[in-house]
Amino acid sequence: MAKHVAVVGGGWAGFTAAVELSQAGHQVTVFEAARTLGGRARRISTDRRDLDNGQHIMLGAYAETLRMMRCVGVDLNTAVLTLPLQMRYVPGNGGMDFVAPRLPAPLHVGLALLRAKGLNRQDKLSLARFSTTARWMGWKLTTDCSVAELMERFDQTARLIQLMWRPLCLAALNTPPERASANVFLAVLRDSLGARRAASDMLIPRADLSALFPDAAAKWLQERGCTVRMGAKVAGVLRANGADSAGNAEAQGRAWRVDANGSAVGGNWTSYYDAVVLAGSPAATAVLLHQHAETASLAEQLTAFEPEPITTCYLQYGPEIGLDLPFFALIDDPTTHRWGQFVFDRGQLDATQKGLLAVVISASSSAAGEGHDLLAEAVAVQLAEVFQRPELGRPEWFKVITEKRATYACTPDLARPDNATALEGLVLAGDYTAGEYPATIEMAVRSGMSAAQSLQTVLR
Repeated sequence: MAKHVAVVGGGWAGFTAAVELSQAGHQVTVFEAARTLGGRARRISTDRRDLDNGQHIMLGAYAETLRMMRCVGVDLNTAVLTLPLQMRYVPGNGGMDFVAPRLPAPLHVGLALLRAKGLNRQDKLSLARFSTTARWMGWKLTTDCSVAELMERFDQTARLIQLMWRPLCLAALNTPPERASANVFLAVLRDSLGARRAASDMLIPRADLSALFPDAAAKWLQERGCTVRMGAKVAGVLRANGADSAGNAEAQGRAWRVDANGSAVGGNWTSYYDAVVLAGSPAATAVLLHQHAETASLAEQLTAFEPEPITTCYLQYGPEIGLDLPFFALIDDPTTHRWGQFVFDRGQLDATQKGLLAVVISASSSAAGEGHDLLAEAVAVQLAEVFQRPELGRPEWFKVITEKRATYACTPDLARPDNATALEGLVLAGDYTAGEYPATIEMAVRSGMSAAQSLQTVLR
């Protein structure tokens, strides 16, 4: 018999849970407070054009994300640009050029290392030693430490740390190496550098982040009789105890009452469910957990998570302006206002975005404090100097987008909660739940799957 499940939050974790529950034969209602689906990886409308709230790179190792995208009908061949593992800097700027050939693992990394430009013999031996030892250790430390300490233990050269490990750590964990978990970083490297060749591929979205999965998942659910309510903020998730005070027939036998408000539900709305998946941000989820004595300590745990921002600076030039590659790594130096860490040529991903460059700044607290005008100016000057192209210093317009709570600080031995809570039928889904991965799209998807699986016993 089909059960009724509410999913609070229309991000990647929430829609994964919803799709999994629908496939199991249950009726699902998704509540999303915003007017755009995707959570912290979504499309936003600006006064210039629709843009993503942050530029993302996925990996071939994101097996569950790719599976879910295929499940809801996303054509991966058109939705993403697939590139081999690479870390490429602008030639002549003190960087390096590291590109993995399409050979079986681990030959692809070995040959990329031999061919790498900008690394001396000591740098290459250092990287080879790290990869070999990490593989022998099973890509895991008995006692966690910071990524910076890990690099020191493995005698990594200063140049390799600057050009390879630090930017990879910032991109994957959105946490500076001095504070980032070595074990989580090693898990990412294990499933990319240490896995089959295709797992190390870099997948750059061509479609906007909402269209990449959440919009398609919403359509897929609606075609199967499920409901997606956008502009519906959930204010309460309370135990229904089988009936409400008015004897509402809908409440009979249902364990949970969901109170929502917003234009999508005609002001205020109360509905009843057999189970609830809380798939919002840690902060939003903590507010709902505080409504129950049994989950008050869990709410406090989520409230204590330290948010880390990500800033993306979009610079629009004439349609004739582009880069030689879809993206380049940049050497950042906040002391000289060189904030950019990666730059993407959006025109090579989407023909309608010719002349649009996206510059990413991870763990961007200091950069975001500069103010939009000063930050955009500094980024444009950085590009002009690095590429030796003065025209890059004069964009037609810019848009700076900072996702203030993009991720949490992924620190050593960080305690992350399980999907299950102390209340039967109430589970969590989000990139902050227990798992080996940091706050990435893949972690969100895996958490959504685990949340759905944890409800199977309750929903029998």
